[in-house]
Amino acid sequence: MNRRSFFKSKVAGTAILASSGLVCKASAENPPTVNDNASILDVDVLVVGGGSAGHVAAIQAGRLGAKTVLLERNSQLGGTTTTGGVCFPGLFHAWGKQVISGIGWELVAKSVEVDGRKLQDFTRNHRSHVPHHVDLNGQLYSLLAEEACLDAGVSLAYYQYPEKVTQTPEGWLVEVRGQGVNYQLRCKQIIDCSGNATVVGMLGFERMRGDERQPGTQVVVYKGLDKDVVSKNAKQIQQMYDQAVKEGRLQKGDTWSGKAMQPIRSMKGNVNHIFGADATDAGTQTQTNLAGRKSVLRMLKFLKTIPGGENASIDRMMNETATRETFRIKGESTITVNDYQNGRKFDDALCYSFYPIDLHTKDGVVPKHLKRGVVPTIPRGALIPKGSTNLMVAGRCLSSDRLANSAARVQASCMGMGQAAACTAVLAAKSSTTPKEVHLGEIHSLLREHGAIVPT
Repeated sequence: MNRRSFFKSKVAGTAILASSGLVCKASAENPPTVNDNASILDVDVLVVGGGSAGHVAAIQAGRLGAKTVLLERNSQLGGTTTTGGVCFPGLFHAWGKQVISGIGWELVAKSVEVDGRKLQDFTRNHRSHVPHHVDLNGQLYSLLAEEACLDAGVSLAYYQYPEKVTQTPEGWLVEVRGQGVNYQLRCKQIIDCSGNATVVGMLGFERMRGDERQPGTQVVVYKGLDKDVVSKNAKQIQQMYDQAVKEGRLQKGDTWSGKAMQPIRSMKGNVNHIFGADATDAGTQTQTNLAGRKSVLRMLKFLKTIPGGENASIDRMMNETATRETFRIKGESTITVNDYQNGRKFDDALCYSFYPIDLHTKDGVVPKHLKRGVVPTIPRGALIPKGSTNLMVAGRCLSSDRLANSAARVQASCMGMGQAAACTAVLAAKSSTTPKEVHLGEIHSLLREHGAIVPT
């Protein structure tokens, strides 16, 4: 059976014990096998985490006819773009041309269109990378991502996570836990898009993390300020801000660089730094969220004391503080900052990545832009934990050094990785092999068929 007939022979729709409420039913035409023990389910691909990489990976696997389950510990898809509130993903374009396309771009463009707006002109070269971010309605994006998953036959499992993963001769046996649910998935391939490389860590494969991590951000947009009055008193407001920091009513990090006007003027809300932000487990995420909310409340109290800020309030605030850095895997290959800055074309490159070196520190962030014409690539080896079989990652936990990761972690790059990992995993499942043994030409061909841009 050739590849095309294999994919077409599988109906995309899946229904995994939908009647029990374990996962969301998409279509019941070709459900996974339910064993004698009704709590054991057979699937082809398990995607862990529905963030920037994960929802794209799941959609791609589903569209290829693979029986796919997506576990997401939260209540919606999109990760940084939606739950984190960074609803301006980038970068899909470099030096006047598009370098990342496919499913992620499809959803981004559709979100802009449905929201009644137009995309900007990406052929213009700007000194800053900011004009090439795509402004989105994050809530709308989450709806469209979910619709695409269901249309692809992906079985969505919200509020659920892998508790234990055991290797089997055919792949993996995964014990799933969640609110009122407890069952097992028997799958051929796992794509770990958790951001923390959670599954990789559970299995004992090496992960990397420095003693210091980039600060997170509690995305918030303020309203109710009289902008004319505020603008006329900008110098006084800065003096008031500096005094509030000195007295401890505000803290360093309540704005990125100590500029009082930053949160006042921002409509995107990416304005503060939450030092020590960590999302490796429930405890650290809780502490990170608490720190983020305290920062917002401090700033709101301050804004109410400035000229023109008497009616200040909160227009929008995310439920969760977004983190920039946790674990990275030790992969079959590792992307260094020199690889990234020089635009190394890896022999096993699967997709492009494009962003400045963007390491946030206690003193703020000063992006280091790439030289003109440079477009880095992401190799397959950086998505495969060293020594593993039937396991890939996609997203910010890819194998890279810290500086390279500060650029490769952004949404568009993660979306490209997610689609590439899914094509690789589905081909591996179909051939009963492991991802690093799949013929590179087959992966590239399949990616092109589904609209992705393959490094040349």
